[in-house]
Formats: sequence, structure tokens, C-alpha cells
Amino acid sequence: MTYHLKIAICGAGPVSLTLANTLQNNNIPFTIYEAAPEIRTQGGSLDLHPQSGQLALKEAGLWDHFKQYARPESDVLKIVRLDGEVLWDGNSADKQEVKEEEKFNGRPEIDRRALMKLLYENLNKNSIVFGKKLRKVVPSETAAKKYDLHFADNTTAPSFDLVIGSDGAWSKVRTLLSDTKPRYSGISMVAASLNNIRANPWLTNYVGEGSMFSFGSDMSITSQRGDNGYLLTYASLRVPEDFLETCGIDWTDAVTARKEYMEKYFSHISPDLKRVFLASIDDLTPRPLYELPVGFSWAPRSGVTLVGDAAHVMTPFAGVGVNVGMTDALVLGREIIDACKGGKTLDEAIKAYEEEMVPRAAKFAQKTLRGKENHFSKDGAKEFADMLRAHHDAPKAVQGSWE
Repeated sequence: MTYHLKIAICGAGPVSLTLANTLQNNNIPFTIYEAAPEIRTQGGSLDLHPQSGQLALKEAGLWDHFKQYARPESDVLKIVRLDGEVLWDGNSADKQEVKEEEKFNGRPEIDRRALMKLLYENLNKNSIVFGKKLRKVVPSETAAKKYDLHFADNTTAPSFDLVIGSDGAWSKVRTLLSDTKPRYSGISMVAASLNNIRANPWLTNYVGEGSMFSFGSDMSITSQRGDNGYLLTYASLRVPEDFLETCGIDWTDAVTARKEYMEKYFSHISPDLKRVFLASIDDLTPRPLYELPVGFSWAPRSGVTLVGDAAHVMTPFAGVGVNVGMTDALVLGREIIDACKGGKTLDEAIKAYEEEMVPRAAKFAQKTLRGKENHFSKDGAKEFADMLRAHHDAPKAVQGSWE
């Protein structure tokens, strides 16, 4: 059976693509509008949790595909103090053996590009329109309770029954529901990547198979292993919002900028940690981090809702962002299916989704806020390692990775 609801999904990130697969599996038509000319795959490694990201993929019919791309061997952490003392190492002394049949029971890692690939490849390509940067969403002038999308190229897509904002932190769809905008988190980071860690045996051994975290007063160094030898390293600081623009570093000169950043702001940390960042020579991306207020919500509006970062953008300091967003896709997908089958009206379905999502997202946003404060404190690394040690018999309950 095919349903005749006209749905627009704005943005083609992992959350919207997860939702799209669920709708497609249930013969519910939709169109995704994406600003980029193709699927965007930049980003680090993501750990998908059993009752959120993994469950959403199962609902979307993509679990077997996920297992082909996932890296359960990277579900390990190494915690290092800024002075170089290793406090926890899931690769060696603190390693726990996992049975083959249980390797997907934890939080297996998957590269963002691999996740996007498996989500995108399963979709009917006619359901995605690229190169459509959304300018605004307005109520239709010709049809009640419908919306028109206006794009930067001066084209329009008219008369949608439901517009789903999955268009990120600076969502245009969100402006229909609220004047609230993300605020600066107090943290700025510089991401550096390396395409082939295997060419550097020291680096391979030092970082380990999964993620390495080093936290301290107002700063951190974090590295994530990816597939095919990829490594992504972040050097973060608690600084004013305009720091990256006013610090005097020319970010367009990546080679010099990488060295200056370490010399000016990380000169006192372990030489090994500096070496990890300096060895990540293939890309350099500075960016400030933003967040919506904990518990952000809006008054219900017929035919419009938000998912993912558009609804609850948060910093990566609890490793939960993509899982919260994919749970949005899971819950909203179920509600839309129910509405299409006549179990409730579309407005009732959207209201039910938002009433479930807001407190759930608030819980994880609060957890992220605590993580941010703890990680950038004097004893941030020690506290995190102590937590891992306290849960040594069940470490999967506390592990996470930056997204």
C-alpha cells in the first residue's frame, strides 16, 4: 500500500537518511532536499548504542549492512593525563576479551562516511534532490496547513503536508517554531587528520585501536581511529568565541598553523600528545562548538517538526549526539507510520513524537554538559579513568566517542 502524504525532509545527514529508510520500507513517499551537491561524509568515528542508534538501523532494515562496515574492535578507550601518564588502556592492561558472538552487543564504532554510505545506497535516488540550499519555509498561499520550501537558487517546492527540519545547528526550519539559536559552548577545537596511520608504527601503537582521550584544565587532546588506517585528532581549548579568528594563527597555512597552535597553547603537555596532533598531517579544520539550551522545546505547529541537531545540537563530550538523533528518526518514523495507517492524525503523531523527544534529548544534553565541565577540569582525565575502572566489569555502559 502506498500512502499519499507529501513529506519534505530538509537535510541529508545520518538522522534524516535513517528516517528516510524507515519511511521507504513502509511505502511512505518523501523527498529529501540537501544543500550539498552530493552526500557529505566528513567527520570522525561514531559509536552506535544498542537501544538507540543500533535499534534505529534495525528498524530501517539495515542491521546486516551495518555489521559489514562496523568496527567492534575499536570499542576501546585509552585515557591519558596531559602530562603523559596513562590512566586507562583498553588496548592492553585493561583490555577485556569479547566473545565473537558478543562483539556487536556493545557500542561498535563505524566511520561517519561508512554510515552515510550504507544509509544512502539503500534509498531510491529519485527521493533525494541535491544542490538545494534551503532559504526559508513558509505557509502555502494556496493550500491550508501546507508549506512551501524556498531555496537559494530561487526555486520553490510547494504544498508539503509535513516539513521535517534535519538541517543542522543553524536550521532554517527551526525558525518557523522558535527564535532560539545555538549558543557558543565555550569550547573551540582544531581537527587534524591522517589518512594512513599504518605508515607510522609509533602512532599506531600509542593511539591504540579505538579512541584516546586526554583531558585537563581548559584543554583536551583526543584521537579516533577510523577504517583503512584513518586517524582524526582534536585539540580543544576553553576560549572565547572569537578565539580562532583573533589568535593570530593563519589557518590557511596548515603546516605552520599546526605547529604554532601546539607551541602557543599546548607547550606544557606531554611531548607524546603533541606528537599525535603534529603527526596528523593530511587536513586541518578549526571550528567553535555550539549548543542549544538543555531542554529546548517549542510550541507544537501543525505540519512542522525537528530532528537531530536542528532539535538538540550538543557538544561531543558524552558521545551521544548521533544516537539521540537516530532515536528521533526511530520514534518519528513509527509515529508517521501510525498516522498513515489511520491510528492517529498527523498532528497527533507529531505531538507524540515531540513529547517523547524533548525530555529524552534534555537528559542527554545534561549528560553532555556535565561531560564538558568534567573533561575540561584539572582532574578530568583521572575522573574519567576512575569511572571506567569502577565499571570494569561492564565498561560498555560508560564508553563513548566524539562525534
